[in-house]
This record gives sequence, C-alpha cells and structure tokens, in this order.
Amino acid sequence: MNSTAQDEIIAYVFAVRAALGDLPEAQRDELLEDLTEHLTEVMADGEGSLIDRLGSPEAYAAELRGTAPFVGGFPDPPRSANPFAELREQFVPQLREHVYPLLRVVDERLGKLLGYPRARDFFVLLRPAWWVVRGYLAAMVVAVMLDGTGQPIGLLPRIGGSDVVALLLLGAAVLGSIWLGRRSLRLRWWPRLALYLGSFVLVMVALTGFVEADSSTRDSYYSDVNYDNPYSGVEDVFVYDEQGRLIDNARLFDQNGEPIHLGSAYCYDEYGNLLEESDAGVYPYCPEKAPFRMPGAAPKASASVEPTTTPSAKGR
Repeated sequence: MNSTAQDEIIAYVFAVRAALGDLPEAQRDELLEDLTEHLTEVMADGEGSLIDRLGSPEAYAAELRGTAPFVGGFPDPPRSANPFAELREQFVPQLREHVYPLLRVVDERLGKLLGYPRARDFFVLLRPAWWVVRGYLAAMVVAVMLDGTGQPIGLLPRIGGSDVVALLLLGAAVLGSIWLGRRSLRLRWWPRLALYLGSFVLVMVALTGFVEADSSTRDSYYSDVNYDNPYSGVEDVFVYDEQGRLIDNARLFDQNGEPIHLGSAYCYDEYGNLLEESDAGVYPYCPEKAPFRMPGAAPKASASVEPTTTPSAKGR
C-alpha cells in the first residue's frame, strides 16, 4: 500500500475518533479496535477514496454509534455490480451537488426541533426499538398467512388460536429482527436493499391493518354485536304480522328502548353487485329477499306504530 493511501486511512480514523469523542474511552476504543485493518481491506478492494465508498467520517461514526451496545464489526461499503457502475458514476455526482445539500439542511433543521444537532442522531437512538417493532410485524404477517381458522387473530400472532404458538413465534421474530438489525450495516448493497424493501412492505401492511381496525371499530353495525351471541351472523331482519304479511320499515328495540342494530344495510344482487344502501336500523334492508310470503297475502303498508322486538322474545 502506498503512502498516500496510508495517510488517507490515518486521517479517516482520526476523524472518526474525533466524531466519537463524547463516548467513554473504553467504549470508543472497542468500536475502533480493528478500524484501521478494515479500512485497509476497503482500500484494497476497489477504487475511489474512503469518503466516496464509506461516506464522510462523521456519517460513518454515526453508524458506529448506533451499534455501540452491540459491538461486532464495521460497516462495509456498498458494492455495485459492474453493469451499474456507469449509472453510479453518472448520478452520484448529481445527487451530491443538488440533493445532498438539501437533505443536509432538512436534517439539521429537523434535528433542532427534536433537540439534537441532526435528526439522524435522534433516529439512530430509535433503531433498537424499530428492530423490536419489525419483529412483531413480521410475526403478525406470518400468523395471518398460516392461520386457517378464519377467526380474528387479535393483538398476538396466533396460529390456530394458540397463545403458546403466538408467544414462541413473537419471541423468535423479535430476536431474529434484532440479530438482523445488528448486522444490517455490514450487508452488501443488494441484501441491504432487500431489507429496506421488506421493512417498507411491513410498514404498509401495518398501516393497512390499523386503518381496517379503526374502520371496524367505528362501524356502528358491528361494534355493538358480540361475536359470541347467536345473532352475530344476522344480515337482515324480516318482520311479519299475524296474517303473514311482510312489514316494511320496521324497527327493533330492546327492553330499555335502545335500538337494536343487526346486519348490514346493503343490498347485493346475485352477482355480488351493490344495489343500494338502506336506512340503518330500518328493516328489512332487502325486502325482495324475504325468506317466505304467505299465499295471497298482499304486502302490508309500513307500520304506523314501530313494533318493539327483542332477542329475548324468541322463546316466549
């Protein structure tokens, strides 16, 4: 190795050490124990300066700082296959000239709002928490894919409704995510990109599940229905008078005068197309789907007095 490369390595190590100057000396020495040998391998492995391949010493030090509780090696420079070398040489200078300065300003201004010199200094502290959340989301996705009971999984990744399996799966996923997170900075370019894409998919799945759970909670037709009662599967209600005539616009109330909401106020044709949305709590929603009609019984006009019907009246 020539003296120029050696001087570059020494300068880079010195700058990284200076950026980690606030850490305890023993911890800093442990982080930088094999840094010189690692940088020597990086220089011998390809072309370009250390800053081109690893980023600035300050950025490199920030990555090392995030792995301080889990010391186990140094970040390797991302390596690109030869077909992408020209693209890198074409776009990287443009990014450095136009995009990086803007990102640096945003990083610094957002960091001031968070109480840190830079926003990334704050997000580095959140990295272990994200590893735990990522493991939880991965376990939930696996449970949804493997569970065949058709029942709600809940907040734990249950498979077959088993709490034991849920806890084992959750523990394995979280530990695996932490193990992967500790080594993510040492991954090559394509494995690291795959990890980022997988994390993005997990976030999208989590947001979709959150929106669906929120929508289900706010749905008045189902929020008052207990899945353990015998009326949880009711889709529509048909009320008949003593002569077997279907009563339109009937309403149901319990013994306290509270409206009873059953079913879903939507009508579909035989092909599954939505026909119309009926008034909530006014039965039947779909009169044309009445289960039976008395022979010769003409449809009766809407009842002027709303009948009171309770589920408990079934056995009377």
